[in-house]
Amino acid sequence: MRIAVAGGTGWIGSLVVREVRERGHAPVVLARSQGVDLLTGKGLGDALRGVSRVIDVSNIATLSLKRAAAFFETATPNLLEAGQRAGVEHHVTLSIVGCDRVPTGYYIAKHRQEQLVHDSPAPTTVLRATQFHEFAAQMLARTDAGPVKMVPRMRTQPIAAAEVAAALVALALGDARGSTPELAGPEVREMTDMVKQLREATGQRALVVPLRLPGAAGKAMAEGALLPAEDGPRGAITFDAWVAERAAAEAGTSSAA
Repeated sequence: MRIAVAGGTGWIGSLVVREVRERGHAPVVLARSQGVDLLTGKGLGDALRGVSRVIDVSNIATLSLKRAAAFFETATPNLLEAGQRAGVEHHVTLSIVGCDRVPTGYYIAKHRQEQLVHDSPAPTTVLRATQFHEFAAQMLARTDAGPVKMVPRMRTQPIAAAEVAAALVALALGDARGSTPELAGPEVREMTDMVKQLREATGQRALVVPLRLPGAAGKAMAEGALLPAEDGPRGAITFDAWVAERAAAEAGTSSAA
C-alpha cells in the first residue's frame, strides 16, 4: 500500500515514514525537498497518484496566530482536495490535546485545522496527542537566550514521538473515524522538571528558569489544560526511560568521538 506522509522529512514525519516502511508499506514523502509544495499545490496531484492513505504531520514553527493560521488554512484544504481527486481512502491528521482550551496563536490555528478536516467530505480521522518527550530536548536546545532556558510552566502527560508515529500509521490503515480518543503518555509531569532532569542526565549546565506565560493561556497551561480530558490510549515509554536511553546514546556518541 502507498501511504503519503505530509511533512515526512520533519521530526515526527521521519518517524512516521519509518513506521510505514516497517509495516511493509511504501511511504510517499510530501515535502518541498521532494518537489511537493502544500501551500501552492505544486506536485501534489502527481505525488498522490496511487496513494490510498494520507497522514498529515505537516507543520510550521511559529507562535504567531497569523502565520500558523495562514499555513494550516492553506495547506490542509489543498491536501484534502487533492486527496479526494486522487481517490485517497483515508486522511489522518495529527493535532494536539488541549488545542481548543489554550488560547495561544499556534493552538488556535491547530484547532482551526481540526475543523477544516472535520468539515471535509473526505474520509478523515483526527488524532490529538500530548506533548512529546522530545519537547523537553527542544527546550534545552534553544540557543536564543544562551545558557539560560526559559521553560513555560506546563502540566502535561508526555509521550514518546515514536509511539505517536506508530498510532498514526495504525489509524491510517483502518477506517476513518472522525475523532478518536486522545493519545497521551503514561504519567503527568511538569515541563520545567522534565527539562531539568534531561539537563542533569546529559551533563549540560544550562540554567532552567520556569516561566508562567501571561494571561488565560498561561493559566490554562499551568493548570492542566493540555492534559487529556478523557480516558484513551496511553503510551508505555515513561519520560524516565526515554531520558535514560537518550543519555546513554549521547554518552556512546561522545565515547566514539
